Amino acid sequence: MRSAPPRLPRRPLVAFVAASGLLGLLSAVPDTSTSIPLQTVADSTNTATVFYYTKTKNWSSTYLHYAPDGGSWTTVPGVQMESACTDWVKKTVDLGSAAGLQATFNNGSGTWDNNGGNNYALGTGTITVKDGVIAHSDPCADTGTGSGNQATVYYSTATSGWTTANIHYAPSGGSWTAAPGVGMESACTGWWKKTLDIGTATSLKAAFNNGNGVWDNNNSSDYTIPTGTTTVKDRTVTTSAADPCATEAPDTEAPTAPTKVTASATDTSVVVSWEAATDNKAVTKYQVTRTGGAKGTVVTDVGSTVYSDTGLEEKTAYTYTVKAVDAAGNTSPASAEATATTGTAAPAPAAGTPLGTDPRKDPIYFVLTARFYDGDTSNDRGGSQHTKSGNAANNDPMFRGDFKGLVNKLDYIKALGFSAVWITPVVLNRSDYDYHGYHGYDFYKVDPRLESAGATYQDLINAAHAKGMKIYQDVVYNHSSRWGAKGLYTPTVYGVRDSQWSWYYDEKNEGFEYDGLTVEPKSGKSYYNGDLWSTAEPTGNTCVNWGKPTGGKSAEGYTLYNCQWPSPTSGMFPKAYYHQCWIGNWEGEDSRSCWLHEDLADFNTESTPVQNYLIGTYNKYIDMGVDGFRIDTAVHIPRVTWNRRFLPAIYDRVTQKFGTTAAQNFYVFGEVGAFVNDKWNRGSVNHSAQFFTWKERKEYSADDETAAIEQFNYENNLGTGNQPTSTNAFLNGNSYHTPDHSQFSGMNIIDMRMHMNFSDAQNAYSNGKDSDDSVNDATYNVVYVDSHDYGPNKSSTRYSGGTDAWAENMSLMWTFRGIPTLYYGSEIEFQKGKQIDCGPTCPLASTGRAYYGDHLEGAVTASEFGKADSASGEVATTLSQPLVKHLQRLNQIRRAVPALQMGQYSTDGISGSMAFKRRYTSGSTDSFALVTVTGDATYTGIPNGTYKDAVTGDTKTVTNGTLAVSAPGKGNLRVYVLNGPGKIGTDGPYLK
Repeated sequence: MRSAPPRLPRRPLVAFVAASGLLGLLSAVPDTSTSIPLQTVADSTNTATVFYYTKTKNWSSTYLHYAPDGGSWTTVPGVQMESACTDWVKKTVDLGSAAGLQATFNNGSGTWDNNGGNNYALGTGTITVKDGVIAHSDPCADTGTGSGNQATVYYSTATSGWTTANIHYAPSGGSWTAAPGVGMESACTGWWKKTLDIGTATSLKAAFNNGNGVWDNNNSSDYTIPTGTTTVKDRTVTTSAADPCATEAPDTEAPTAPTKVTASATDTSVVVSWEAATDNKAVTKYQVTRTGGAKGTVVTDVGSTVYSDTGLEEKTAYTYTVKAVDAAGNTSPASAEATATTGTAAPAPAAGTPLGTDPRKDPIYFVLTARFYDGDTSNDRGGSQHTKSGNAANNDPMFRGDFKGLVNKLDYIKALGFSAVWITPVVLNRSDYDYHGYHGYDFYKVDPRLESAGATYQDLINAAHAKGMKIYQDVVYNHSSRWGAKGLYTPTVYGVRDSQWSWYYDEKNEGFEYDGLTVEPKSGKSYYNGDLWSTAEPTGNTCVNWGKPTGGKSAEGYTLYNCQWPSPTSGMFPKAYYHQCWIGNWEGEDSRSCWLHEDLADFNTESTPVQNYLIGTYNKYIDMGVDGFRIDTAVHIPRVTWNRRFLPAIYDRVTQKFGTTAAQNFYVFGEVGAFVNDKWNRGSVNHSAQFFTWKERKEYSADDETAAIEQFNYENNLGTGNQPTSTNAFLNGNSYHTPDHSQFSGMNIIDMRMHMNFSDAQNAYSNGKDSDDSVNDATYNVVYVDSHDYGPNKSSTRYSGGTDAWAENMSLMWTFRGIPTLYYGSEIEFQKGKQIDCGPTCPLASTGRAYYGDHLEGAVTASEFGKADSASGEVATTLSQPLVKHLQRLNQIRRAVPALQMGQYSTDGISGSMAFKRRYTSGSTDSFALVTVTGDATYTGIPNGTYKDAVTGDTKTVTNGTLAVSAPGKGNLRVYVLNGPGKIGTDGPYLK
């Protein structure tokens, strides 16, 4: 760890992220025969010349704050950098014997760029840092202003997604530039340009690279480029080329009229569908015109070939026509008419009631609702990043799966053996890429992109309960979208519909209300933003220099204005509702009271209006009958605030609505992101998962903000050695004892320490045991291998340890203490090794959040947990996979042995690498089990009696308190149950 201000967050100026990725056609290692070296040799004097790109920062001064590897950091703010050339500053620093440096940049007045909290790791020689991308070239070299022959080269990165480009070249008869060459300038979207002086030469040899070791050298042949203007795109060289960034001739050709228009009514909804129209360029949207009913003619823009028209009048005939529109605004003739007559309105579904049983009985299946199964294509939405992300090319809108799809496939989840489903947040979101649900905008409204007629959120809850399955709703108390929270506070930003920004700032429509689904007629967008901005300064504005140019430019070269983008330091957010700082230290107090990301406006959770807003919204979903809450980013709210306000409010509401037993079993589990292999996260108790399972130990000031500081200092000063301990997870010898929950806060936790170590089951087991005495009751821990955020060891990819390792992990999870949880698709190793999340810089189909529905096509029914009654189509193939069979039997065994669900455990008197005993006693139930995973084990000092293995049916009679079990093999296990039922289920690929 370093001593300088750690992880100071950068303040972004624009909301657009450049694409990044690697193209398969690019050579990772250049051809050495063309003088392209395999590596850049460090300067022998061990200096680093650092160039920093200023065009998107608008800083009046730039400072380099750095530490040579193994050395000390400069004094804040560091050393001032000097002007190098247009849009660049530089600084050469002496590194002594160091082989590199850690660096951050700032404007000298408290605004930092620290690479999103990771700092920049720089080597020696010439280094460029441009909008978060590190490369190696002199961006100010070779300006192309000489008097000799010139070659203007355009290079396309549209396919590769490079965020910077260099050209490494040699004029014919001349020498090659030093690798990696010279930096090219951005010409227009997807194109980079450089004009080169080549003296008397009439051509040159060239290769291109991204400055970080990825090359395009024309399959080791290099490119031959003459004088004049040349374009290079996907290995195609076009000489005497036209400027690819020149304005194209206007498109005047209209699309063809849509055909085969049909309309069908269900209750008071009509679904209209049609065949896609054709166009010389591309159809960008459709205009659906409806006539009939009291509202007269209504025109709606639609992005797909299906439109769901809801909330219509009863028993009324409606007629629809459709037109196609291209990007230039050319509109086709109207289609033929289609008519449908509505019926009577469907009654609203009754509110649900939570199942109210012990949550430890219910293994959890975790789904990203929008990526699981698409039951209704009419609510699919791609949003503003549909094309840029690459999702459009895959016909894969980010909002694809929905509640209807989840209802349709509940039997699949039940057939796997899961009786609880954890779903991502359901509230109306608002951001450029919000399918995951964590950018809440209207917390009191369910996102319409997830609902359908007959498949509302209430319908999902009720359908799950009818099958004996629970719904755990992911909830967010820490933050809203960057645009605030409707009904609490939404900031107004400066926007101007001038020639540069009219494409972004939609024309205002006073009669339109954003819901993410409905297309706003003027803009043709479902992601309309006309309600967010103003040219006139709003009443009570606190943002400084409203609407004045900052002096900087956006990535597109457009003028930037003050107050154009929400941020904590902009003055747009009143302290009564939002925090007003960036996190600087992730283990400091500010991690609980500042913004963690530019897209997540951090609620002032110590403010009464905010508390009331959040308590009110989540009361709504409690009243609908959900069975529990998974709490996102729980660590970023002080424990004292949870214990004083939010947790009591949850349990009080459940008690009021459904009674004491339901409240006792309402399952709340928090995400406390401790991504290190420590029992206590880097020594900070306030940032450790188990800390949140305990009540406060003293009284603090009545003011919540003051109390938060007092609690942080008090507990951190006490340190890790003075925290409460518990025996609630442990047997007393062979005896189960009544757990003491008197100091339980009400929040259970995701077992982050086991999660971080699941690259190896033995490591996960050992680390989990080591933390259990510091958790109030670890038998309630949620245990998973990977999730929508990380794989083990904070890996950014989905688990790819192999099928045998997956089977071993599952065997441990389903028998050790805690509640086993599986991320959707892991039952078939779905997307193993793929990057879990890359935002809008790559298509979702290439990530760990890909659409799963293709594996679920067909029909499946299940009346029992862990068994399909019938299955056909692709879902039958999915259910036949080896890990699925393994998972089904594990769920059957766990469901039949109460000790595996709710039992305390012990390893006393046991030899074996992953071997333990568990017992649960309640009333007439007394369940005692001996478990070994993969390896052999010997149990001593156990009760005498008859033990039957739930896996093989083997029976052993113990008369001397000792039982020996031979190794069952990788992924296999033995579960010897005292007076047990014997073999449960049938042999499979691992359990046999």
